[in-house]
Amino acid sequence: MSALAAEALPDIGLAIDGLDVRYRVRGVEHRVIHALSLQIGRGEIYGLVGESGSGKSTVALAIQRYLPANGRIASGTIRLAGRDLLQASRRELRALRARDLAMVYQDPGQSLNRSLTIGRQLTEAFEAAGTPGHEAYAAARAMLARVRIADPERTLRSYPQQISGGMQQRVMIAMALAGTPSLLILDEPTTGLDAAVEAEVLALIRALRDELGFSVLFISHNIDAIRRLCDRVGVMYAGRLVEEAPTEALLRAPRHPYTTALLRCLPHAGAHRRRAPLATLSGAPPSLGEHIEGCAFAPRCAFADARCRETPPLQQHGAHRSWCQHTHVPSAMPSANAQARIAPADISHAGAAPVLRIEHISKTFAQGDTRTEALRDVSFAVYGAETLGLVGESGSGKSTLARILSGLETADAGGTLELHGEPLHAGTRRRTARQRKALQMVFQDPGTAMNPAHRIGSVIARLLAGRAWPSTRSVRERVEAFAARFQLTPAHLAARPGQLSGGQRQRAAIARAFAGAPDLLICDEPTSALDASVQAAILNLLVERQSASGTSYLFISHDLDVMRYLADRIVVLYRGTVVQTGTTEQVVHGPQHPYTRALFRSHTQAIAHPLAPDAPLDASRGCRFQAQCPERIARCANEPPALHTLAHGQTIRCHHFAP
Repeated sequence: MSALAAEALPDIGLAIDGLDVRYRVRGVEHRVIHALSLQIGRGEIYGLVGESGSGKSTVALAIQRYLPANGRIASGTIRLAGRDLLQASRRELRALRARDLAMVYQDPGQSLNRSLTIGRQLTEAFEAAGTPGHEAYAAARAMLARVRIADPERTLRSYPQQISGGMQQRVMIAMALAGTPSLLILDEPTTGLDAAVEAEVLALIRALRDELGFSVLFISHNIDAIRRLCDRVGVMYAGRLVEEAPTEALLRAPRHPYTTALLRCLPHAGAHRRRAPLATLSGAPPSLGEHIEGCAFAPRCAFADARCRETPPLQQHGAHRSWCQHTHVPSAMPSANAQARIAPADISHAGAAPVLRIEHISKTFAQGDTRTEALRDVSFAVYGAETLGLVGESGSGKSTLARILSGLETADAGGTLELHGEPLHAGTRRRTARQRKALQMVFQDPGTAMNPAHRIGSVIARLLAGRAWPSTRSVRERVEAFAARFQLTPAHLAARPGQLSGGQRQRAAIARAFAGAPDLLICDEPTSALDASVQAAILNLLVERQSASGTSYLFISHDLDVMRYLADRIVVLYRGTVVQTGTTEQVVHGPQHPYTRALFRSHTQAIAHPLAPDAPLDASRGCRFQAQCPERIARCANEPPALHTLAHGQTIRCHHFAP
């Protein structure tokens, strides 16, 4: 009898026992997953967290038997609903992947074919799962409606690049559910999504789980998403499971020093850069295949002693398990009052000239007869040594504004851009050499922002010394001394971007930006793809360099916890319009605009809010937020609201605040 026909276990969706995975690199075999055992119940959502390189994605690939050519499963078993996946034939695996085992990847834009319509790709998924061709289109349409897409017909006719990132992710979930999966694997599905779309995707996953009863393996570095979605969570370090517990129990009282250290890296409710730097993890995870005696975390652990040279024992307290010699570690969160508020920043700027002044900036994109207004009448200023945060959903115009400031896009006529009181021309070629150096940008993905053929040292040296590295000993020493401020070693400088980790590449990108001695640094989602420990280190680096150099930051992020920690003032954008500005204290603790309140509610609650960012927009009439606003009044439909100034310099674009 086929292994796939074996009797299913009654309560277990996925059972992994003693899994050992190895990669062969240059003829040497390295062990990357060490005797991993875990179970996911039927209908359970199980979270898997850990630093980059801990083995989370390797586990997902092993479950699907999608390991690269140099990888192999050396031992262990993987059972899905009682069926042994490691004994399945290729034909049986194809059937499993079409019907019973589905996966949604991090970047839907890379997973979807840009040359085919959504309808073509989705119907193919249904046909592969066994739906007859003449029924596949209707099934695809029904599934798009099930994943909460308002206009399935329009979406089926669209190409991937014509819909938002949130809709692309919902299409990928619909594709994964084309069969009747027993297990849905989600590998970082909310990375890069704003708070509103993330809340929508998490609520959708939970609702579909409740409706269809499948199990979920949710892999993420986003601890907040884990908290809001998962029933239980496992923590991985260096290819080992080090702790496992119900989600609330683990986040409230972790028992392993690694879990505690990882949670302390998060910007908690009372943290701000003016109070203290974020906690970070010292050292680095073990390198691939490194031989380890005893506990893998011991070299980085503050509690390590002689006992840690031995294999850590299992400590079990009910459903809470940890593998550690120690029976107790301190709480994950600092003892300070989590609700404590910071002292207000001095934002009067009386008599001070702004570093950057933006007045009445608009941007309209035209495609054939269609015109899309991405920005409308945006105005604000950035002052010396301050961090101005820019928040809003995907499609609000944040990145469009950043591209205009950096010279990659041209604004509509009629607006004003000034850097230190001088006109900042559209296009970098019309800007002076001093302006090009004074305004630098750090992108979300440094791997695509830097030339993969150039060594990191040469990239930095061109801005710092005006020549290649290492052309002379003096240039090399100067570059090495400068790079050391960003925790970059000579080995990092000799490497190319593809040879560094994500955190190291981001450090190199920040060093390159500071090599020009910038007065203003535009940071466009620089930490969104980084795990908690690396994110904390990068944020601390930005704070330290700002303190040392006085550089101003325009910081764009969808992570509201990061924004609360880093920003002095916040500008809130909705569909290209500024709807609220104020100090971080004003915006975070007392959001006034209905949209700002909805945005923060999405971040703190495990439900989607009633915003509909993909709804049609009549840009010529009324308030842009009126269709989703629970507080709209008659004049909202026909009269665009003005930007009203309130006490202490706060501004609100809403009819409710008209004098």
